[in-house]
Amino acid sequence: MFTRIVSFLPSATEILYLLGSEEQLLGVTHQCNFPSQVKNKPQVIKSAFDSESMTSVEIEEKIQELSRLQKGYFIVDFEMINQMHPDLIISQGLCEVCSPHIKETEKVLRYLDEKPQTLVLDPHNVEDVLQNIIDVAKAVEKKTHGNQICDALAKRIESIKIAEKSNTPKVICLEWFDPFYICGHWVPQMVEIAGGINGISLTGERSRKMGFSEIVEFDPDILILLPCGFDLGRIVGEYESLSHNNQWNSLRAVRTDMVFAVDALSYFSRPSPRIITGIEILAKIFNPQSFSNLITPSNSYLRMKKK
Repeated sequence: MFTRIVSFLPSATEILYLLGSEEQLLGVTHQCNFPSQVKNKPQVIKSAFDSESMTSVEIEEKIQELSRLQKGYFIVDFEMINQMHPDLIISQGLCEVCSPHIKETEKVLRYLDEKPQTLVLDPHNVEDVLQNIIDVAKAVEKKTHGNQICDALAKRIESIKIAEKSNTPKVICLEWFDPFYICGHWVPQMVEIAGGINGISLTGERSRKMGFSEIVEFDPDILILLPCGFDLGRIVGEYESLSHNNQWNSLRAVRTDMVFAVDALSYFSRPSPRIITGIEILAKIFNPQSFSNLITPSNSYLRMKKK
């Protein structure tokens, strides 16, 4: 069993706490913020820039600049990790921007005196997210507990799938809106499980930049705003500029007040067990009457009515 773990991945950190293995977790990143107790853990990786004080377009420009200059998005405290003597590092191979990537792990391995094993998680759909729970559970020799967690989550998914739904809306989920990005990976599947018809992107595909004409052509009934890593308050603040865009206001979903902001950071952006809550949030948005008894977290979504 691995007893000295460093996690470069917020979703893996969340799983370790869910398994009751937080004592084995020695170091985390600046992005690891759930549950709240994790903030007391030493941060071995931080961002190369302060995205919290930047707008969407400023973040996009900064990422493009760092990419052009071939500079990293993260600052790694190699010496702190070395002093922890980890026997396992958990990282991800999904996105170089969202969280520390395999590249950062390889740099750390070259630096460390003692070479730990690595666990690289690379989820692309809901099933992969559940499998990640099993993978982490195996690493801490809690496979039975991991299976129990997955079974409970799978039952919640199934209850949404089999529920009678009166509405099957056409849906577009936007991962960024300055510029526009369409959601990929597990989000299209989340939409479909919740009873919607996902627009433009496919499950497992990477999120990508998109043209406004693609939104117009699909003509969604519902628009979901879930900028990567943003909480509800930040999305509402960013929406102010978008709400003054005449093209945006011409969309049918905007005219009919069917634009919803969701807490992307907590329930959509990260491939953590909480994406199941994200599915439940979408189900409630798509069919509020069918899921009137479904309890979702407060401040998890908000209808954005036009001014």
